[in-house]
Amino acid sequence: MNTLTLAGTALCTLLLSGCAAGPDFVKPDSGLGGAVLVPRPDYAAGVPATDAAVPSKWWVLFNDPMLTELQARAQDGNLDFKIAVERIEQSRAQLGIAAAQLLPTVAAGAGFAREALSEHGKLAALGAPSSPSNFWQVGFDAGWEIDLWGRAQRAREGAAAALEATVYEREAARVALAAEVGRTYLQLRGTQAQLAIARDNQAVAERILGLTESRRRNGVATEFEMATARAQLATTRGMIPKLAERRNSLLNALALLLGDKPRALDATLGDARDLPPLPASVPLGVPSALARRRPDILRAEAQVHAATAAIGVAKADFYPRLALKGRFGLEAFDSGDLASWDSRFFSVGPTIYLPIFEGGRLKQRLALSESGQKTAALAYRKTVLQAWHEVDNALDAWAAGQEQHAELLEACEQNRQALLAAERGYRNGAADYLTVLTAQRNVLASQGALNDSTTGLTLALVNLYKSLGGGWDLQAGDAR
Repeated sequence: MNTLTLAGTALCTLLLSGCAAGPDFVKPDSGLGGAVLVPRPDYAAGVPATDAAVPSKWWVLFNDPMLTELQARAQDGNLDFKIAVERIEQSRAQLGIAAAQLLPTVAAGAGFAREALSEHGKLAALGAPSSPSNFWQVGFDAGWEIDLWGRAQRAREGAAAALEATVYEREAARVALAAEVGRTYLQLRGTQAQLAIARDNQAVAERILGLTESRRRNGVATEFEMATARAQLATTRGMIPKLAERRNSLLNALALLLGDKPRALDATLGDARDLPPLPASVPLGVPSALARRRPDILRAEAQVHAATAAIGVAKADFYPRLALKGRFGLEAFDSGDLASWDSRFFSVGPTIYLPIFEGGRLKQRLALSESGQKTAALAYRKTVLQAWHEVDNALDAWAAGQEQHAELLEACEQNRQALLAAERGYRNGAADYLTVLTAQRNVLASQGALNDSTTGLTLALVNLYKSLGGGWDLQAGDAR
């Protein structure tokens, strides 16, 4: 091949290498611009919502240092999160493998053989010597497949998109972890509050039992009243072991989220604390930003990109492949001759591969890639629609919880006043024991309901921020 031919081949290569088979990726429209980030008008106004940006660390709104510390420890110690981080390293290695297809390959080799021809072979019959001889060889092999149709380029594009999807998968795991730590911590505080309520009601039941025993000694209270008072006290006491078991289970669940052993948090979190107060306002952001805040939507988008690039790889398999191959080295029967320039050998030239018959394999691979791209696009639409539903349901739960909490607060206060009045009447003989018992049960039920409502309201806020994609930093995720 002369110099002019080589130059023409190189020029054609440069012109054709800009072509890439298959469709180019087009960013899908999420359709979230029409999303509504306000509760339905069915609920009364509660904590005001603003369109300020959703904080990446939403838990600081609770102003609870312990919750903030637990979140930081979970990010460092959670094993599921560490697995997600390692998957990024795997995807980055896959990208390196795909990118290497665009580069030439160079290999070195050396060999030695002691060989002899058969005395009865064809070459010996033609006069070739059959005595043993040594053969030395050392050289280099080089090759470069010219990416005429963008096959390697599309493969690298798909690997880069897969890496991006893995990064967003890690961030989705971070969002889920932050929400799970928040939920478990708040449930723990709610259970501890419920345990304190049960112990307070135990003290009330003991006081009423003492009052009933005093009236019994004076011949006023009946045996029925005595038995009922003892039963009420036993019922209240019976609630405490189950609540303590749930508290311990939540302590272990938190320890597992932090990657720690059981009972590791008993000393730190075992003492009861009040539930953290609700924030004065709730930043919700704007609807159009939801697609950029939810890492699962970004992951689905990257998966569509990777599936689109796979179509290009499949289409490029239909076209010829052009590669440049070259060899250079030294060979000799005597090792001392390897230093001589006359021992050199070389070869250089192009090779072309053209698929002619593959039994339909290439067509089916293309059909598979196209179907995979359609599936990824449908998965993206489903992810967006599910995200929209999650936000809407979380907004309703948040608004309904606030309205319910206000009513239960009033009910609890009124039941407490009713119990005090019933106790005074029973002590003075103006009320029977059934009135006291009913009032006591009402107080216990309303206190439990109010505590559940308070816990549920904080959990609703956690779910709201999880649905909004809070818990990760967009810039940090893009930086990978």
